[in-house]
Amino acid sequence: MSLAKTPVTVITGFLGSGKTTLISHLMRNAGGRRLAVVVNEFGTLGVDGEILKSCAIPDCPAENIVELANGCICCTVADDFVPTVEALLAMEPRPDHILIETSGLALPKPLLKAFDWPAIRSRITVDGVIALADAEAVAAGRFAPDVAAVDAQRAADESIDHETPLSEVFEDQISCADVVLLTKADLAGPEGLAKARAVIAAEAPRPLPVVEVTEGAVDARVILGLAAAAEDDLHARPSHHDGHDDHEHDDFDTIVVELGEVEALDPLVARIESMARDLDILRVKGYVAVQGKPMRALVQAVGARVRHQFDRAWKPGEARLTQLVVIAEHDRIDAAAIRRALGL
Repeated sequence: MSLAKTPVTVITGFLGSGKTTLISHLMRNAGGRRLAVVVNEFGTLGVDGEILKSCAIPDCPAENIVELANGCICCTVADDFVPTVEALLAMEPRPDHILIETSGLALPKPLLKAFDWPAIRSRITVDGVIALADAEAVAAGRFAPDVAAVDAQRAADESIDHETPLSEVFEDQISCADVVLLTKADLAGPEGLAKARAVIAAEAPRPLPVVEVTEGAVDARVILGLAAAAEDDLHARPSHHDGHDDHEHDDFDTIVVELGEVEALDPLVARIESMARDLDILRVKGYVAVQGKPMRALVQAVGARVRHQFDRAWKPGEARLTQLVVIAEHDRIDAAAIRRALGL
């Protein structure tokens, strides 16, 4: 039995930054590695896990794709994370490399601390932390604070709450990273990419490689095999939550909306776009049953930007339901308003 530690890559990034797209690309282009994937879903509908299982190939079969849907992975270490890792390491053949897709709301540093658990610390190592950032959104300033304005507010009133939950998550993810992938580079354009790079450089605690990516297409050699041993240099990865014994996810909330079958897809997409703008919704994702269509539609929205495609046929006996996960900041989740906006 090999005594070498199995490398683990932690893939973090804000909601809709393209983590699942990246992992599906790595599954198909792993450079001969046998992969396993752990998906930490925020919410009760496992969209990301099902997307990845539909992409399963011999080097990453469906049984190597594990979904943890019980909340933050680092808050359920004993119950979920450690047993999952142990099960993957017990597989024959054992995976050559494990990918962990964190929830878009997760802070990565507490997860790195979980690698110190006695049951697993001699068997796995954090090969690297890859942070994905939506280039267009970062360039628009939606996830990063105005540093000068924050400093001015702090000088004027030290009691003011100058950090928004979104900026805090974004900054912690960048601070923990070994490599930053600027995703959806084609949508941002040269000027947007330059702005996004400047924001990341301002937030990073040390110089970081920043790689532009479209549709998750990046050479595995760029982000796998970094040998960072990130669990051993936590001091170099500062977090807003350093010094805290725990961390909270009460800044965000999620609901699942069931609609049954819809008459047509385009009107629903338009309602999602309007809802995101009017109700400050961060993310919508799920599956849609369209009357008269044999295929199931996959819908994913980042703010008011909605993508949709028919991903597979409905299975015999499968309930033709429309189910959407809606995620927003905690004080912006209004279930009644969301249901009205979706036509219920």
